[in-house]
Amino acid sequence: MLDFIPFEDDSISLFDFLNNFDSTLFHTPESSLNPCRMDIRDDGDNYVVEAELPGFTKEEISLSTEGCRLTLTAQHKGNGKEESSSKYIHRERRVSSLRRSFDISNIDANQIHAKFENGILSISLPKEGKEKALAKQISIL
Repeated sequence: MLDFIPFEDDSISLFDFLNNFDSTLFHTPESSLNPCRMDIRDDGDNYVVEAELPGFTKEEISLSTEGCRLTLTAQHKGNGKEESSSKYIHRERRVSSLRRSFDISNIDANQIHAKFENGILSISLPKEGKEKALAKQISIL
């Protein structure tokens, strides 16, 4: 079965902690533990993962395998500059990133396909491959 790994052992940066401090302390509907929502379904010969990635472009999304782990990474590539003439009163849009991982020990990693359309990343994971790939970057159509 496809096992979902909801948390990575990566440490959070101090800046990310401070940026998210208020939503961590005071939970709001906008704040959540999961940076993107996903559905996983069994289509017989494949598992299909559908991940919501609104606001990201295909070029900002990376999907890779290493051993028995599939990792989805997305990072907004902002220019890092604020408009000097603007003084924000409230700001919710910012440079952000996310990372999600799955155990794919019973998946044919060489046959994984992905498609990104209208903010939804669809990943097709064929079941029970005999040949295991050590590491691979997966192109997103």
